[in-house]
Amino acid sequence: MFKELKYFVFVVLIFLFLFFTAKHYFSDINKKKSYRSLNTIDQKLEIIVNQLPILKDDTKNIIEYIEQTKNKNKKKYNFWKLLEKND
Repeated sequence: MFKELKYFVFVVLIFLFLFFTAKHYFSDINKKKSYRSLNTIDQKLEIIVNQLPILKDDTKNIIEYIEQTKNKNKKKYNFWKLLEKND
């Protein structure tokens, strides 16, 4: 008898917790607070973005191209031949 009563109380407490959590989450007050919070975050982000400094571009002509001559003594690796099917 005591065991069944204990399980009943646990189930009731779980359902009450879920009910009140859903009631609060879907309430108009919570929706207004979350919208205001998102709105203030957007405003703060916009202010911060406008205060960011624009840096001067100094990356022009930094790449130097070097002509490479083929080294005839270089070993050739045949990776794709390893993947082919051996018959």
